[in-house]
Amino acid sequence: MTLPAADPAFRVHAALDRLAGDMPAIGVAVSGGGDSVALMHLMAEWGRGRRIMVATVDHGLRTESADEARQVGRAARALGLSHATLLWQRGTDAGNLMANARDARLRLLAGWAQRNGLSAVVLGHTADDQAETLMMRLARGSGIDGLASMAEWRDAFGTRWLRPMLGTGRQDLRDWLRARGIAWIDDPSNDNTDFDRVRIRQAMQAMGLDVPALARAACHIQEARDALSHYAAHAAREAEARDGRLTLPRRAYQDAPPEIRRRLIVAACRWITGADYPPRRATVLHALNAVATGHRVTLDGALIEPAGDRIRLFRETAAALRAPEVQDGIWDNRWEVKGLRPGQHVAALGLGEVARVKWRLAGLSRDEAAASPAVWEGDRLVAAPLVRPQAPFEIFPVRVASHFRRLVMAH
Repeated sequence: MTLPAADPAFRVHAALDRLAGDMPAIGVAVSGGGDSVALMHLMAEWGRGRRIMVATVDHGLRTESADEARQVGRAARALGLSHATLLWQRGTDAGNLMANARDARLRLLAGWAQRNGLSAVVLGHTADDQAETLMMRLARGSGIDGLASMAEWRDAFGTRWLRPMLGTGRQDLRDWLRARGIAWIDDPSNDNTDFDRVRIRQAMQAMGLDVPALARAACHIQEARDALSHYAAHAAREAEARDGRLTLPRRAYQDAPPEIRRRLIVAACRWITGADYPPRRATVLHALNAVATGHRVTLDGALIEPAGDRIRLFRETAAALRAPEVQDGIWDNRWEVKGLRPGQHVAALGLGEVARVKWRLAGLSRDEAAASPAVWEGDRLVAAPLVRPQAPFEIFPVRVASHFRRLVMAH
């Protein structure tokens, strides 16, 4: 049977074909609310022949959450899908609770996806979420990046995230569920006016704002953002990456409009640090002002240094010293060091040891050398492989210049 284009199943399945048609194993995040329950059923219909797995994050913020996770598990198994409940072990109530819960949710889901070899995790954001996010960010005075629509896909936390329901309204999905006699859970926090999103949602309803029109506006802003990203990518074409350092041509940077300079600095900072999110706008503006006057400045763990006809960006020593020691794998989200023996670990070289190595011969500054990875055995320095290659240690950067250009486009 061919479904009409207005049918939620038609729209969501078409989006899944486009976003995930070649993926053999996919995860679905399901809270139990109407949007995610509809997504789970639509995924089960679409994904025949694929391995579809379901996960529910229990944030422990309400006494009912554990039972709701079990309800989702029963519904998933009735569709022939495996289900896992992921528990958030909250360490503190400090900070923005909802933002912390969101990040914890994504990290838990990313770890689950990686453990199970899933190509992506599908999220249940709808056109209503697009419209509400646009209004929330307008109220906060966000720039064009904040006002642009959510992307249908993005990579973060080592995982690909898909949103195939951005073109579908919340009410359409609930009507689709009712027509099939499928129940869902109404989270009481959706009526809690302590949360910005709830207040915005209620204000939109009171004003009679048109959700599809707002969602379209967010998409138009997204198109404008994409155009700016292409301009920034053109300005970044002569960027060079070497030894964990990124350099930008100063003339091309200075000739670019302020918004393009901001994009270049933000992408470069993320390239240095490997951060999943850009720095706060106020700190970026401070850094841009410093660079404009030729001064060195730090930004979220990166050092920015105008030098001659280039702008150099590299890891801040203090940030590198805070990076946890590793005995294998990736250190400081920047370097992989191989060849370690039992009892050895990787940590920053540090300013105290720089004098013992000939860092100038390696073409590094003193700060770059101090922030570089070193092999230690207890408190004894064994090797500084970036400064002076030494067998059996091998060192590999996690990111190269092409990663920077992708960050410019993604920002």
